[in-house]
Order: sequence, then C-alpha cells, then structure tokens
Amino acid sequence: MAGRGRVPGASVAALCLLLVSPVACGGGPVADGTRAEVQALLDRRAAAVLGRDAAGHARTGARAGFDHLRAVPLAHWSYRVTALDRTGDTATVSADLRYRVEGHDRSPVTTARTLRLSRDADGRWSVASDRPARTSGQQLWDQGPVRVVRGERGLVLGVGRTDAELRDYAGLADRAVPAVSDAWGPDWPRSVVVLVPRSLEGMAGLLGSPASSYRGIAAVTTGETGTGPRAPADRIIVNPDAFGLLGDSGRQVVLTHEATHVATRAHTSAATPLWLSEGFADWVGHRGGGHAPAETAPELAHAVSRGEVPAALPADEDFGFSGDAGRLARAYESGWTACRLIAERWGEERLGAFYRAVGAHRQREGAVEDAMDRVLGTTVEEFTARWRDYVRDRLG
Repeated sequence: MAGRGRVPGASVAALCLLLVSPVACGGGPVADGTRAEVQALLDRRAAAVLGRDAAGHARTGARAGFDHLRAVPLAHWSYRVTALDRTGDTATVSADLRYRVEGHDRSPVTTARTLRLSRDADGRWSVASDRPARTSGQQLWDQGPVRVVRGERGLVLGVGRTDAELRDYAGLADRAVPAVSDAWGPDWPRSVVVLVPRSLEGMAGLLGSPASSYRGIAAVTTGETGTGPRAPADRIIVNPDAFGLLGDSGRQVVLTHEATHVATRAHTSAATPLWLSEGFADWVGHRGGGHAPAETAPELAHAVSRGEVPAALPADEDFGFSGDAGRLARAYESGWTACRLIAERWGEERLGAFYRAVGAHRQREGAVEDAMDRVLGTTVEEFTARWRDYVRDRLG
C-alpha cells in the first residue's frame, strides 16, 4: 500500500518478503480485495443512513453521527473510496462522501472524509470513526444533532438551536426569497438552505477556516459559481454571534443579501468583480428599505465628510476579512452605491442585465468594460467619474 516512509531501492522487495500481511505492499490482488471489502462496507453503511436503519448502521461500526442525521431529509448518501492505507488489522480510508438534501440539491454535494477502520478476529472490517478530511470543512451533523424547520421558501438546519429560533430564520428566508425574485427575476430555484451552527466557531468549522476570519460577519453563502442549473443548492451559513446583535431590519437585510447570492450564482463567474456581486446583493437587501443613503453607508459617508471620496471602485482584495472593519464596510458600501447609481440612472432591469453580461465572460479582463459599453453605453472611466460625483452628492 502506498504510504509512509517508502524504503529506497531493493530494500522494498526485502521488506515486503518479511511482512506477515502482503496487503502492506499494496497494488496486488490482496490489496484490491481489501479495498473492495471496505467499499462494500461503506455501501452498507450508506444504505443504512439513507434507510434510517439504526441496527444496520450499528453493524457497520461506530454509531457516531447516525443520530445527528435523523432529522435531515436525505435523497442520496454514498461513499467512494479514493485511498486506503492498511496496517495489519487497522486501516485509514480516504473517501468522497456524496449526499443530496431532498427537495433542494439538484446534484450531490461532495465532501472528503477520513475514516478509521478496524478488523475483528473473523476478518470483518468495521468503521471506528468518520471525520472530515484535513482539508475539508465539517458538515453540520459533525457538530451535533441537527434540528430541521421547513419554511415556505426554504429549509433551516441548526445545531444547538431551538425550533422557535429556527422558525425565526425560516420566516426571514420566506420574506427574502420573493424580495429577491422581485429584483432579479424568477429564473432561479426560489428557495434557500440555511445552516445555523451553535456559535462563530461552528460557522468557521463548516467553512474550514479560522474563526477570526469571520468575526463580525453575520452570514456567508457557499456554492459553485457559473456551474449551471445542475449545481448543488448553495448554503447560507449564519454566524449566530454576529447575527444575534442585529435588529429585525438588519437580520432581514442580511438574509435577503445572502439569498441574492443564491439567485445570482449561475450568472456569477470569475469575470464578476466583488464590488458588483456584493454591491448587487446589498442593493437587493436594502431595496425598498426607505433609509437615507448615509444611514445605509455610514462608513463611506464618514470618509466623504473628511474629503476622502474614493478614487476608484473597490478591488477584490478590499473585501477580504482582514480585521479592518472600516475598510471592509467601505468596500461593501462602495459596491452598493455603484449598483444604486446604475438602478437610478439606467433602471433596475439594466442593472440586472449588466450583472448577467459581466458574468457571461470567461475571464475578468475586459468583462466590465464590455458590459458597460453594451448594456449601459458608457466606459469604466466615465462611470467611475459619475459614481464619484454620486457618492459625493448623496453622502456628503
């Protein structure tokens, strides 16, 4: 078996001859047989998860995780072994877990897992543990028993949350979805999946990043950009620590913003700058809110009051969660004012058309320039000058 500490040269053959179990040499029929046995074991384990068969699951090994999944509506669950490292009666297995949430995922979500296995005296393999691979984020059920609440427009899954709390999130989602459709149009699934972990640390675990990266961020949306209608459903992942500090209107803005990312995902690509994708989501989130521009963009308004009108639209790096909250806020507010300018000057339909036109390009270079020319009849230089005047007039 491929693995640790390869022995150079002819010593490999000598080592293999001395081993009791030829499986450790890897690559031969015995190793292939072990892999087939393990795959069959994981197939039985997957069938037990999908069939809610507690006894069948227990026969495949550790029960950990099975009860956490009971409430999750699954349409598919399977493992595919990608690597196997065996030492005697123990093995470490790398596998791709593929699952689909019923009614939401049009294609399976794929995530890498690491499973520890052991073999009993009768030669039967069983699962001792099943955890996220080192390079993968957790799934919600890795953090505890999952509660599920269905809304009219989505599904809310939470750990360490009461049903009443999850119903509040479902209500926000039910209001967000039609608001997004009104601004963007009906050509999206018009439903969302919201994950509510126990804490900021739980959010970070789902994203596979340090908690410090998301402190102060109320929610993020994960998904595959530009993959078309067969992509799995996006996940809106909430930071309950930051979300809980918001008022009712702020919470609604956040959920509507994130639902906008779900709606626009198929038309967002590597060509789409963050000032447009985040600015458009903020524009939808605040659309019809009735707040004065300076209330919606306080950090940018403060900068303008000091005579610091931005020279250009924000770059992608300005949206990094670097710990500079003021810089991050000004980046979002700059994107929002740019999209608001387009909606006011050229109309809301043109704003949506501009977004789609930018995302239709395969690469960043020239995408915004071409879309501004074809959809808005202007240049980036002219638009930037108009935007700077707009910011100065509205926020000054």
